[in-house]
Amino acid sequence: MDALDLLLQRRSASRLADPAPEGETLENILQAGLRAPDHGALQPWHFVMITEEGRERFSQLLVSAATGDGADEKAIEKAQNAPFRAPLIIAVIARCEEHPKVPEWEQVVSAGCAVMAMQMAAQAQGFNGIWRSGAWTEHEVVRQGLGCRPQDKIVGFLYLGTPRLKAAPLTAVDPAPFVSYF
Repeated sequence: MDALDLLLQRRSASRLADPAPEGETLENILQAGLRAPDHGALQPWHFVMITEEGRERFSQLLVSAATGDGADEKAIEKAQNAPFRAPLIIAVIARCEEHPKVPEWEQVVSAGCAVMAMQMAAQAQGFNGIWRSGAWTEHEVVRQGLGCRPQDKIVGFLYLGTPRLKAAPLTAVDPAPFVSYF
């Protein structure tokens, strides 16, 4: 698949199974993330790999967060099962630093670009995934569990694996409603 086809047919896959990317394939995914646009060459990314027994520890972390919030049984069960939706999860953290020319929002966007690049690299190599965010990205228990500093931002969790279902081809979207000319 060439790069343009990859971008134009990009679709998240939420039903993922083993195997997960590993070895050279995983290295390519990480290298793609490290090539994200980066004003000031700050490299504001940190990737926490959650796989194998790490998924069980992440499950316990999410259950602890949900329980601490007084969540109901259904929400606690959902938190407990979340890490098992894919064989590999990459938590992407923007390691934000004070900088006179690069505001925090640019550093967060750069980390977000890393997520997109990694998902595209996975898809280009026969894998796929889904970028999940939500309340866990800002939950203090989760932030502490992943080693975030006060200024860091979790931009999301990239779930990666082998798609269980073949995605239907996408139809082109009319760009007109999203475009204006100055």
